[in-house]
Amino acid sequence: MQIKKVEANGRDIAVVSSNEVVIHDVQSALDLMATVRYETGCDRIVMDQSLINESFFDLKTRLAGEIVQKFINYQAKVAIVGDFSGYASKSLRDFIYESNSGNDLFFMPSEQQAIEKLSTAK
Repeated sequence: MQIKKVEANGRDIAVVSSNEVVIHDVQSALDLMATVRYETGCDRIVMDQSLINESFFDLKTRLAGEIVQKFINYQAKVAIVGDFSGYASKSLRDFIYESNSGNDLFFMPSEQQAIEKLSTAK
C-alpha cells in the first residue's frame, strides 16, 4: 500500500493506492484510517473502489454502514473513486446519492474530482 499526501485548497489529503484490497472489514478500515493519520496526519482519504471488498457495495451485508459510521466517529472523510454505474441496486444508488449530498463520504468518478470534493467539504 502506498499513501501519497497532496494539498488542495489549503487541506492535506491522503491518496491511498495498492495492488490489492485494503479494506476487507471494519477492522481493516480502522487500521487504514490509523495508518493514514500516523503516516500523513491527514483525516481526508481518497481511494479507488478496487481497494474495498466488493461486499461493501452490497448493502445487505451492512459492511458499508458499519465502516462509514467508524469514519464519522473518528472524524475522517473519505472519497471513493470509481465507476459505480455497473451496480444495479437501487438502494446502493440511493446510498451513493445521499453520501454525495453529505459531508463525510463521497463517490466520485475521478481522483482529481475526489480531491477537489474533499478539499471543500466542511
